[in-house]
Amino acid sequence: MFFSGDPSTRKRVDLGGRSTKEGDARKLLEQTKMERNRRLLQKKHNSAALKIQKVFRGRRSTAIVRSKVRRDFCETYGDNCQNVDRHCFEPASSFLPQFLFFFKAQSSGDFVMLVETCRLLRKFAHSSGDILSLFSGLDYSSEHNMVDFRVKKLAFTCIEAIHQNRDRLRDQLLVTPEEATISTAILMDAMSLLLDPKLPWVCKIVSYLQKRNIFKLVREIVTTAKEGSRSPTMNGSILSLESVLFLVVPHVGREPCCCPVVDPRWSFSSMILTIPFIWQLFPNLKVVFANPSLSQHYVHQMALCIQKDTHVLPIDTNTEFPGNACLLGNTLEIANVVLSQPECSLDMAIDIASVATFLLETLPPIKSSERESRHSSSEEDDDMLIDDVQELVLNRTLEQQITTNAIDSRFLLQLTNILFHQVSGGTQSYDEDKEALAIATGSSFLYAAFNILPLERIMTVLAYRTELVAVLWNYMKRCHENQKWSSMPSVLAYLPADSPGWLLPLVVFCPVYKHMLTIVDNEEFYERGKPLSLQDIRLLIIILKQALWQLLWVNPLTQHNSGISVSNDLSKKNRVDLIQNRVGVVIAELLSQFQDWNNRQQFTSSTDFQADTVSEYFITQAIVEGTRASYILMQAPFLIPFTSRVKIFTTQLATARQSHGSEEIFAGNRFRIRRDHILDDAYNQMSALSEDDLRGPIRVTFVNELGVEEAGIDGGGIFKDFMEKITLAAFDVQYGLFKETVDHMLYPNPGSGMIHGQHLQFFHFLGSLLAKAMFEGILVDLPFATFFLSKLKQKYNYLNDLPSLDPELYRHLIFLKRYKGDISDLELYFVILNNEYGERTEEELLPGGKDMRVTNKNVITFIHLVSNHRLNFQIRQQSSHFLRGFQQLIPREWIDMFNEHELQVLISGSADSLDIDDLRENTNYSGGYNAGHYVIDMFWEVMKSFSTENQKKFLKFVTGCSRGPLLGFKYLEPAFCIQRAGGSVSNEAVDRLPTSATCMNLLKLPPYQSKEQLETKLMYAISAEAGFDLS
Repeated sequence: MFFSGDPSTRKRVDLGGRSTKEGDARKLLEQTKMERNRRLLQKKHNSAALKIQKVFRGRRSTAIVRSKVRRDFCETYGDNCQNVDRHCFEPASSFLPQFLFFFKAQSSGDFVMLVETCRLLRKFAHSSGDILSLFSGLDYSSEHNMVDFRVKKLAFTCIEAIHQNRDRLRDQLLVTPEEATISTAILMDAMSLLLDPKLPWVCKIVSYLQKRNIFKLVREIVTTAKEGSRSPTMNGSILSLESVLFLVVPHVGREPCCCPVVDPRWSFSSMILTIPFIWQLFPNLKVVFANPSLSQHYVHQMALCIQKDTHVLPIDTNTEFPGNACLLGNTLEIANVVLSQPECSLDMAIDIASVATFLLETLPPIKSSERESRHSSSEEDDDMLIDDVQELVLNRTLEQQITTNAIDSRFLLQLTNILFHQVSGGTQSYDEDKEALAIATGSSFLYAAFNILPLERIMTVLAYRTELVAVLWNYMKRCHENQKWSSMPSVLAYLPADSPGWLLPLVVFCPVYKHMLTIVDNEEFYERGKPLSLQDIRLLIIILKQALWQLLWVNPLTQHNSGISVSNDLSKKNRVDLIQNRVGVVIAELLSQFQDWNNRQQFTSSTDFQADTVSEYFITQAIVEGTRASYILMQAPFLIPFTSRVKIFTTQLATARQSHGSEEIFAGNRFRIRRDHILDDAYNQMSALSEDDLRGPIRVTFVNELGVEEAGIDGGGIFKDFMEKITLAAFDVQYGLFKETVDHMLYPNPGSGMIHGQHLQFFHFLGSLLAKAMFEGILVDLPFATFFLSKLKQKYNYLNDLPSLDPELYRHLIFLKRYKGDISDLELYFVILNNEYGERTEEELLPGGKDMRVTNKNVITFIHLVSNHRLNFQIRQQSSHFLRGFQQLIPREWIDMFNEHELQVLISGSADSLDIDDLRENTNYSGGYNAGHYVIDMFWEVMKSFSTENQKKFLKFVTGCSRGPLLGFKYLEPAFCIQRAGGSVSNEAVDRLPTSATCMNLLKLPPYQSKEQLETKLMYAISAEAGFDLS
């Protein structure tokens, strides 16, 4: 660098904006901090090293001392304790202190010494019969501290030695006292001697063992033993390990026992009851545990852990046998024994139900090979409230243990009797809070069971072998009459404290009652008041309707789902929504079933099913998808008046027709149809139409028997006539596709395939034809059987639907149901005889049914299967294809707004006579006529004088359909109009017949001079049936 002539030193500039001094200070601080941390770390290392050295030196010193004591012990008592006598166990002897000091379970030599010590102990105890003096000498009271310490150490050393060597001894762990030469039997028998309940130190031994987690050790011993090749001998002998548990388990911290309370994580319940099938391994322990006071202590302990949300179960290592499932299976198995005892208390039943509920909710739904398909709409359409999670697959034997015990009829009968009858019995005074707790606990258990266990089986037991429905009804009836529902305790942790008192009872009551109604016959329901009287049912309908309206409209859910899930990952809010939504579903299903019974034989007003506050605003909202009102319309349509639902339905139809251009009179597909071959021509030309073509306009030109096209342009009227004619032809029983019941109601012919090779395609076509008639607002006179209409709603038919099909078979089945003798004497088997067109075939109702005799135990199943065969199975293919065709135009959600009785009215209109006054009020006039014209007055007088049949003929003459609009003639489109035919009152004009334009709903009426002339001409015109040539 060259000298610039400036003697001063140029300052260095930090372009980062900081001075050099500032940067140096920061660097110094960082270096100081790093140095301080380094010294601190070094200090920790030194401290750790000192601790390690200290522990090492201590253990080395202990090992040296132990080795020395062991050598001294062997010199004194021998390598195999050959120098030991009975006095060596006394307080003055150093035998036990030395041995317990140097003993190491992992040492094979020490293990042999321990076995020999226990063998000698057993020998001396048996020879003298006094084990107390063996350890304490002559005076236990003065030496009891030392004696107690030695015996508890010796007892724990025995179980610890077995535990530490369990892998080596895996085939010797489950032995009996009779196998006296086996080392493990000797050690456990010595423990049993020391744990004799008569000995004064027994509580101290048990306390010490429990503090050292004896149940954890036993669990690991049993788990290892199950992996061994040896199976325990099931010859009635008690296992040595089982004998030890006999003596430890009853110590539960009660007088006179002074044992402390054990940490629930290491308790008998958590460690032993979570072993798979523990009662099969230790059947005698099961008898001991079933003692009411003992089982109540442990079950109550589990219930307290549940209430505190304490996780006490061991970590699962085998996914097939998770601890919660094993605990549930073992608890349910012992509960069957405990509940059958007279001493079983209400508190015990509440604890059992609480524990079982909690454990059930942690399991996935149990799939069973016998699990029947569920027919309720709610179960078909259930949506999950959570994302899919990996499903836990339980061992099949474990599933069977849970299912068998939970669905056992004695268990459910005993549990429901104790929970419900003890608080809802005939006593005048009762504890309201206790009653609410019992009802809520029992209902919660059954609700969890419905979600997890095979539903059909548990429903059958509850419905036919318990009095659950009657008991719950008495409770709900009393609450309703007192206008006070007891608040439900928080037996479900996620249930809000302000939940309505009817929530839990109804979630159980409704599905069980609904299941009962599937086998109840008409006499039982209407006359004998079984299971409830008609008066009670009327009150029940009011209660259910109010509860449902509150759930769906007053206090609605934030989201509408009908899912069933039991995953632990459900949030608390979702669980609340789940149970509330489930209650809404089961109430709606039961009310719908009551409505079906009311339609068969009315016992209450149809308005009793309707909500009291359905406004016009509600109706307008119901049409809008995604609203609360639309959800109610889908979930519980009976809450809305029938006329309002018809308005919604017609609005939906009009919207669909407009979107497909159905209002364009002269557009659409055109077909030439021969009147005398109407069905064949229609099927050949129209069966291939697409869904869009069916929704669009269809125009028909009729060809008469001479091959000449009939006069008239189809603006809609000819198509109406075509629909009536083709439905009459296609559904005629002579054609063979449909049959009639004794009440002349139509249903698919089970033997249709024997007559028509393409019968299923015909059913598809007829389904689309019926849908087209409804789509266009055309009423057709087709009286369908109720059990067939239920197929349009995809519902299942039961015994009570059978009288409409085969009343004789129904009577025979009811005879079997009420038969008091031995049904097996009747020589009936699970087969049914079909007789179609003289061809007799025998069909099994169950696999192997021809060899399965009907007995008193399975007669209800037989009745169900016979009803199912006739009402569902025989017509399943025909109904399925008919439904597919029908749903091309009419979606299921539209039909679900109506029950079967209402659906028949939608198809055919009301069977009541025409309201002529309504027609007159909604009639227009043209061509010189008006409401006050003398010809019009004569016309209405003639119409009122007509019979109902002639009134229907007239309506068909002017509109193409013999039935009026569902909501009255105000809704006839276009409105009915009477037009004057002929310009003046001349002979030529009055000799003419009245004519019509059905596409315009127009009557062309000449100005007749007299009432008699008008009646004669009108009767001739409506009775001519000359096709459209007349008009």
